[in-house]
Amino acid sequence: MPELSKRTAGFTDSVIRRMTRIANKYNAVNLSQGFPDFDPPQELKDALKTVAGGSLHQYAITWGAQNFREALARKQSKFMGTEIDPETQIVVTCGSTEAMIAAMLTVVNPGDKVVVFSPFYENYGADAILSGAEPIYVHLNPPHFNFDVEELEAAFKQHPKALILCNPSNPSGKVFSRAELQIIADFAIKYDTFVITDEVYEHIVYEPYEHVYFASLPGVADRTISCSSLSKTYSITGWRLGYAIAPPRITENIRKVHDFLTVGAAAPLQEAAVTALNFGDDYYRDLQAHYAAKRDFFLQGLKKLGLKHTVPQGAYYIMADISEFGVTDDLKFCEWLAQEIGVAAVPCSSFFKNNVNHLIRFHFAKNIETLAEALKRLERLQSIARPEW
Repeated sequence: MPELSKRTAGFTDSVIRRMTRIANKYNAVNLSQGFPDFDPPQELKDALKTVAGGSLHQYAITWGAQNFREALARKQSKFMGTEIDPETQIVVTCGSTEAMIAAMLTVVNPGDKVVVFSPFYENYGADAILSGAEPIYVHLNPPHFNFDVEELEAAFKQHPKALILCNPSNPSGKVFSRAELQIIADFAIKYDTFVITDEVYEHIVYEPYEHVYFASLPGVADRTISCSSLSKTYSITGWRLGYAIAPPRITENIRKVHDFLTVGAAAPLQEAAVTALNFGDDYYRDLQAHYAAKRDFFLQGLKKLGLKHTVPQGAYYIMADISEFGVTDDLKFCEWLAQEIGVAAVPCSSFFKNNVNHLIRFHFAKNIETLAEALKRLERLQSIARPEW
């Protein structure tokens, strides 16, 4: 038989999604893959029911249904502080996952270099491999996950084609300050680099932190591709509705890539989602308060258990330090945790370029009752017999 593609040998399946399968196998509380166990807003479910009974069951326009793009342009123009043209600047994709790889394939040639902050969302490494790019990793230093300016400029001096910016960040919960973003912007201009942003947690930010859209900074809109989705904001991760917003000359080429990757996102779901895109400001304030309460509840529980942990500034992830358990293989620990304790987490070694085996990631996008059950099960960590790692 002929050999398979060499590019697929460079990465494994998603460890995050693998942990969901392990959680299901052992009936563990799934705090690994970041999806909620509560429903989206009732208005959104009602809209989907109405659309399902109608006639919108065929292809939408490849780069996004007209009314969806118009509603998205209105919403993002308001939040990003700049006028977005729904005709020339938006590509609707099958989740932000597709938006990111379409953006990469649009701007990166095989052999180009791409700057990635570490820790990183695991898809970025796979995206670099699939697009033939070479990642340059820049460390985000705990506990606040700030970057070293000299290390960042050293990466830019290698003349990367693009930088990937996840803000708010998965898995660290880092929210980049305006000053930090301006440093990145200045380097992007100086070294003529594209910036591809992943902003899916744009509306999940905790006081006193504030999300600043990178494209809104002076002088960088023409080199920025802003990727996001409706998944986290409206609790519809299974709808797979994402998008890329970019200047027309870039958008035109993203549309070409998107057309041959997936043709288009689901037409009925786009129609129903217009309802969510038209929500008022109260929805986004309530969303922040909703997740702030979950964060505080889970942080308090971890503190009572004596588990060292990060404090997220945004998104809905917490990294817990498991050093006290003598762990040398965090994947084996997470498998044991799901099987014996009944709680599923993600080994953080899949998020770091350097050798990190003492951290695991929990998410708290769950009902309070679910989080309480997870914390109750985690109490057994101090008493249960543990294997030799």
